[in-house]
Amino acid sequence: MKHYIITLSLLGCCVMAAAQNTEVQYLSGRDASATVEWKFFCSAGQNSGKWRKIAVPSCWEQQGFGEYTYGRWYKKPGGKPSTETGRYRHEFRVPAAWQGKKVEIVFDGVMTDATVSVNGKTAGPTHRGAFTRFAYDISRLIDYGGKNTLEVTVKKQSDDSSVNNAERRADWWLFGGIYRPVYLRALPKTHIAHTGIDAKADGTLTLDLTTEGLADGYKLAASISPLQSQTAQQSPQKSVSLSSGKRQRVALRFDGVKPWDPEHPNMYVLTLSLVAPDGSVAHRTSERVGFRTIEFRPRDGFYLNGTKLNIKGVNRHCFYPETGRTPDKRRDIADVRLIKGMNANAIRSHYPPGSPFLDICDSLGVLYFNELPGWQNHYSTATGTQILGEMMAAEANHPCIFVWGNGNEGGNNLKLDPLFAELDPQRRHVVHPWALWNGVDCHHYPAYQTGAGRLHNGTEVFMPTEFLHSQYDKGGGASLDEYWAQWSRNPLFAGGFIWAWADEGVMRTDRGDSIDTDGPNAPDGIVGPHREKEGSWYTIRDVWSPIQIAPMTVRPQWDGRFKVANRFLFSRLTECSMSYSVTTLPSPASDRRRTVAEGTVALPDIAPGETGTAAITLPEGFAEGDVLTLVATTAAGDTINTWAYPMRYADEYYALAKPAAVAGRAATADGTTLEGGGVRAEFNPDDGMLKSVTVDGKAFPLSNGPLPVGMKMKLKGITARQEGADALLVMRYQGAADSIVWRMTPAGVLGMDAVILNRRDGGKFGGEFFDPKVRNLGFSFSYPEEAAKGVRWVGKGPYRVWRNRLRGPVFGLWQKDYNNTVTGEGAGRLDYPEFKGYHANVYWAEMQSDTAPFKVYSETDGLYLRLFTPEEPKHRNERTMQPFPEGDISFLLEIPGMRSYKPIEQLGPEAQPSGIRINKGDDGLRIKLWFDFR
Repeated sequence: MKHYIITLSLLGCCVMAAAQNTEVQYLSGRDASATVEWKFFCSAGQNSGKWRKIAVPSCWEQQGFGEYTYGRWYKKPGGKPSTETGRYRHEFRVPAAWQGKKVEIVFDGVMTDATVSVNGKTAGPTHRGAFTRFAYDISRLIDYGGKNTLEVTVKKQSDDSSVNNAERRADWWLFGGIYRPVYLRALPKTHIAHTGIDAKADGTLTLDLTTEGLADGYKLAASISPLQSQTAQQSPQKSVSLSSGKRQRVALRFDGVKPWDPEHPNMYVLTLSLVAPDGSVAHRTSERVGFRTIEFRPRDGFYLNGTKLNIKGVNRHCFYPETGRTPDKRRDIADVRLIKGMNANAIRSHYPPGSPFLDICDSLGVLYFNELPGWQNHYSTATGTQILGEMMAAEANHPCIFVWGNGNEGGNNLKLDPLFAELDPQRRHVVHPWALWNGVDCHHYPAYQTGAGRLHNGTEVFMPTEFLHSQYDKGGGASLDEYWAQWSRNPLFAGGFIWAWADEGVMRTDRGDSIDTDGPNAPDGIVGPHREKEGSWYTIRDVWSPIQIAPMTVRPQWDGRFKVANRFLFSRLTECSMSYSVTTLPSPASDRRRTVAEGTVALPDIAPGETGTAAITLPEGFAEGDVLTLVATTAAGDTINTWAYPMRYADEYYALAKPAAVAGRAATADGTTLEGGGVRAEFNPDDGMLKSVTVDGKAFPLSNGPLPVGMKMKLKGITARQEGADALLVMRYQGAADSIVWRMTPAGVLGMDAVILNRRDGGKFGGEFFDPKVRNLGFSFSYPEEAAKGVRWVGKGPYRVWRNRLRGPVFGLWQKDYNNTVTGEGAGRLDYPEFKGYHANVYWAEMQSDTAPFKVYSETDGLYLRLFTPEEPKHRNERTMQPFPEGDISFLLEIPGMRSYKPIEQLGPEAQPSGIRINKGDDGLRIKLWFDFR
């Protein structure tokens, strides 16, 4: 077995002379993608009762050992957690040159109790608690230059009941194993054991040093250099005399530093050297630092470098289906980029995520809400004190951390609150997630109206640490737009954290590698287990975009100017760029796609919080386009958001893109039948419904429409007439519909022109003729779902929408294949975007089918196309969606909202049903469609 010795002062960074620096030797792999095999014995469950091999680090369930337990096992009758024990063995060698050094074995994380021995001798007390780094001094236990045996006994359930209460009666999967890296650390006898760092935005640096072996006459030398720069020189070295005490505080100042913020994550390497009285360097170490000043101002908010923060956050579990809680640098970087990609700027977790993940947040620029574990129950004071100390020692120096949480939803040991300030060199604020405490209201899952004494009629800072629960397709983006706008009107609103980032679906090695979310407990994500984007991801990106564009229409007389708001916290708008393109869009009848113009948008040089005017220099022929698309990008080229604006209304577009007229025999009308171009449509004389369609004598399965949705109508009579070469059936109604004119062209294109809601009395209908609470409004048809293979359309896409989740999809040409995806539920990778549901502002759609393809065009703006009825999740506790209309395909003017954790009545106005009011003289509403079966 090879072990690599790294001489470093910061893991993975600066290589120095071996005699004076910390040396690290990994006994395990670095993460889930680079593991080392150890020997392993599992006491129960899969592959138990025999010594085998296991990858380290890993969760042993994901290596095919033991049993699975979801942390809400106590909610199930007779439920019990799995309690297996794992025994690890591993042989390693230590360089003879380490003789005389202090050698520690470091565990970044073990679930849950770890008893460690080296060469048959106990390294120290059993460590209890899964989420913090711990270490033992094994200098006297190892054979330098020889072979050593490491043994670790890991109990999945802790012998400390308070650990189980805090960590393992929780709404997450319970794993077991050495799931974070293990390594040896060799230090010279005189060394810096730990450095607590408080680096302020003005360059002031306060260090809380813990040293060992220090005598009088030593000095500390310090310098900094930019982490991101490959060529920058170190700053001039600062030097300060030290006392011989074990702990001391040192104050320094570096001029000209660039402060850290999430939009400019400037990081430095701080190099510290212990200089002996004779001038030799006894020990040199390095830390990553970001200079920034974080403060909490009571009844005001959180401030970073003097700027008030607006937290756009998401709750995240350290989790991936194949690897459980084992970190993976590549995937973790991708996660942070994807979170930033939807314009979030903060992450919260229920437990310390480990320094490597916080390093990523430091470097990429994400604020972090770090939390002492305690999911609705807390540690004992003794155990909590130990774990809090370990969390602070490992993670407190990270500039991304802006606040601490002591437990979650009542899992707060109040005796630990004062210890945060004692242990944190930066004295960051402490809150209790879900409680109104210590000046911050962290209320969980607030309604649109936040409640008595909260926010609008409250006096404390409002920062919900969980809101808009994203279970299945129920939340995340639904109602976010109006929640955010409503809450942002109050200066006490500090932002919040959506629950949650990803579906916690584990790949079950005992179930053929299928994905398991423990029924409805864990499909809570904005993205799927493998980070498949749900529709809410795009909604959140749009709502939280730091560039907001004022509502506008793009018409032929438009002058190219539009209003933009800078919603960044620290960046001027000119640090970004914006491009535009003007294109024409094809239709099934006309492949008229081309780029009319493209170029750069001139953005105003405005500061955060300001509004200005952006401008496009319009080229000749600009008005020939169908859609204007704007794309904003960061200086690094990452997309901030995309906007698209139709340049023609639906009827104007149809006039250019409609099926070509066919010269020849005129269409005919005969009683209740229209015929033309080989297409025959027959209607029911009793209710006016489409009874059947045949194409060249072959039955076509579109029928039973227009079935009224959200309204009632009664046929009065049918009149046939000829209008040029077109044949018409004019149907008159009482109720919501005034008339529907069916028109057959000689080419066999069937038109439907319905006028509705133009008469107060419904033509003397005699009773209510529309729903008092309108959730759906329009018409439906029957069409066999089994015939559908895919759909291509012009409209907003590619994701479906809800009434309170309209932002995110953009107008353009889209295509998707049929799927029966249930959002958040599936045994494998989830297929998004979902095929079924409501699609917004559809100009035309082409149903792709081997047996019954057809096209439909709309001359009605804002029309929703409903494609079939999505299945409800099988494991739901309650209905997730409001009832869909009868029929299979609908053309609607209104659609329902989507609920979140709260009942839909407690969400904002956009989630609520509409109402109908008809005034005398109203033209009414029109739904005008054209069906092409050829």
